[in-house]
Amino acid sequence: MRAADVGLMVCHECHQLNRERPDEDRQQHCTRCGARVHMRRPNSIARTWALLIAAALLYLPANLLPIMTVRMLGSGTPDTIMSGVVALAKHGMLPIAAVVFIASILVPTFKLVGIAMLLISVQRHHPMSPRQRILMFRFIEWIGRWSMLDIFVIAILVAIVNFGSLASVEAGFGAVAFASVVILTMLAAITFDPRLIWDNTDSGNKHD
Repeated sequence: MRAADVGLMVCHECHQLNRERPDEDRQQHCTRCGARVHMRRPNSIARTWALLIAAALLYLPANLLPIMTVRMLGSGTPDTIMSGVVALAKHGMLPIAAVVFIASILVPTFKLVGIAMLLISVQRHHPMSPRQRILMFRFIEWIGRWSMLDIFVIAILVAIVNFGSLASVEAGFGAVAFASVVILTMLAAITFDPRLIWDNTDSGNKHD
């Protein structure tokens, strides 16, 4: 039995359980903190799709545009994420190359595909079990923070490595696009209401 079946709503601000009062015409507020409460997040699926599509559109420039340029003695070539991974591998730094590849290529791709699968499974009643869906959702939430690894490294290098014509590191437009992808996918995971997964198990109950 779900909390919705007995008329209970959780406040997203203080997590207080509130009993639904359907006789009230106006918006219901939390009895503890006064924030608005909803049985399900309004327009959760539509907002998650919007954020996910925006992230997918930025995913291409994030991988195709240079993410940073390292200049030594006035010369240097811009590197994309993938060319940076290849360069690290060629210099024998395989563990670092593997970390960058996983954090900057595999993780964002998995998040985009995973959130899309959750949305499609909820909307089209995909045979994936609720347990599989909720485990995927929790993994997406947990792994999302590691996608910022490249951005943190670039920010540190830009701030530290600045020796004029001898050596410098410049961030590229790919870094901006990549950071936008990470932020948008994190917002998409936050906007998605995981309770829709359990609602979807009952064909007669659908909440957007």
